[in-house]
Amino acid sequence: MDWQAWLTLTLTVGSILTLVLTRLSPHIVLLAALTVLSATGVLTAAEALAGFSNPGLITVAAMFVVAAGLHASGGIDLLVNRWLGRPTSQRGAMFRLFLPVMPLSAFLNNTPVVATMIPAVNAWSRRTGIPVSRLMMPLSYGAILGGTLTLIGTSTNLVVAGQYEVLTGDDSFHIFSITAVGLPVAIVGGLFMLLVLPRLIPDRDEKRPFDNMREFTVEVAIDPDGPLVGMTVEEAGLRDLSRLYLVEIIRDKTVVAAAPSEEKLLGDDRLVFAGETDAVSDLLRINGIVASVRRKGEPSSFLQPRAERRLVEVVVSQSCSAVGETVRSSRFRDRYGAVVLASARNGQRIEGNLGNIILKPGDTLLLEARPAFVSRQKYNRDFLVVNDLDTERPRHDKALLAWGILLTLVAAAGLGLISMMNAALMAGGLMLLTGCLSVSQAEKSLDLTVILTIAASFALGAAMEKTGLAAMLAENAVALSGGRPWLLLVLTYFTVSLLTETITNNAAAILMVPLVLALTLAAGLNPEPFMLAIMMAASASFATPLGYQTNLMVYGPGGYRFTDFLRAGIPMNLVVAATALTVLLLGWPLTAVP
Repeated sequence: MDWQAWLTLTLTVGSILTLVLTRLSPHIVLLAALTVLSATGVLTAAEALAGFSNPGLITVAAMFVVAAGLHASGGIDLLVNRWLGRPTSQRGAMFRLFLPVMPLSAFLNNTPVVATMIPAVNAWSRRTGIPVSRLMMPLSYGAILGGTLTLIGTSTNLVVAGQYEVLTGDDSFHIFSITAVGLPVAIVGGLFMLLVLPRLIPDRDEKRPFDNMREFTVEVAIDPDGPLVGMTVEEAGLRDLSRLYLVEIIRDKTVVAAAPSEEKLLGDDRLVFAGETDAVSDLLRINGIVASVRRKGEPSSFLQPRAERRLVEVVVSQSCSAVGETVRSSRFRDRYGAVVLASARNGQRIEGNLGNIILKPGDTLLLEARPAFVSRQKYNRDFLVVNDLDTERPRHDKALLAWGILLTLVAAAGLGLISMMNAALMAGGLMLLTGCLSVSQAEKSLDLTVILTIAASFALGAAMEKTGLAAMLAENAVALSGGRPWLLLVLTYFTVSLLTETITNNAAAILMVPLVLALTLAAGLNPEPFMLAIMMAASASFATPLGYQTNLMVYGPGGYRFTDFLRAGIPMNLVVAATALTVLLLGWPLTAVP
């Protein structure tokens, strides 16, 4: 090997050890490796930065916008409420998560599925109380297993099939060619995750000991034209809200204290809750919940969620002109252009009707306001603190439209009518044009650390290819088979798996397909099981966040460390490898049929 190959090997091993032994962010480590490779001339500037123009990266970035559109339109809430439900255990949550994720990943490509589900899982985690770190890794793993069910489930499968057709002229691989291997793998892998993974995934949620120091009194109303009218408290999902308790229902001049679960909701009912800020945000996302403070005779539609309205937390100052008056008599909305949704005093909820609470200095208020409110209050003295919670009300009327945009365009990509990248870009554009989300929400949805990590990871793979290091490692591993077909199959699988964990799945497949195809044809072996082994090994990558894009995508939102993937992913790799190789050895002849 020349010095470039040795330097690449050192950087690859060093990057992995740094991620394992330290808490440095992956994008910092990989960008440092990219810098060294470019500065030393191992890669040209164009080669080092090629990852930033990679179609896969652009697809992921566009899917962040699409996912934000689903979240902002309330489409995510439809999925959470109708599909995910309210499990009581981590295993129950994982099972409910797998039900939509695996089938969707088989036909819609697993990368956009994970991008779409990340905000749903975040919201679901808050609602169920199950730590998000316990759910993000199963989300990625479930999507990876689902992607092995069909040829269009992951781009790697298509890369292998395309290379095989180019090199041999054989177009025998079709959409379900891999299903006979992928289905047993998905079943065994899913069962392993349900039984074993809960013991291996750590709880990485940040513990905030002062979260419960402030409890709000929240008063909302039932929209008389909304879907909650006629539902019971339990049917509306208002009984078991996480960190939020229904104190009473105010109906005309009567009060239903400690409302039972079977109490039916009526239009204009005012519901009083006690809870925390984050929980209030989730409550206000429910379709049919509106602000309760409005003028007499004013239609409820006046307070329906509008574009760009968001939650803002303020503390009343001594010089506030509304001090000493009630929320209603101070005409708070007219004066400040904001609606009071919740209040707290000295860290405790305030008893009584929200509109009749007399404001005092130091009261904390949760408001629904337009972005201009925040900029205006920076220059007056009515409020000591203004905290933009960056939470906008969902546009529920756009929910089905958002799902229609996603499913239509991704289905078109799955049928080969358009590339996945173009489908994602068009879907993101349509989300904006149809008002499913605002421009500011789209901008904020782009997770820069994930994008930098994915883009920088391509540099190491490119250096391994360019210096011949990857080809040398692959050739040496395959040469160990000694002409034994079954051992060649096993070594092919584990070589691709190892390369996938260190470079990328597509790069590993591109390197191995021509090499293994040449060896099998020269030895008179049946190439089909070897191509399927490459597909499975390159697609089923669990042991590191570098090996697969979906692992990188959940790495930050789950709050994981590199070692978390090693602990859970290595057993997953072994179980999937054992299942796939067993099916291939039993189901396919390794020697070529005359």
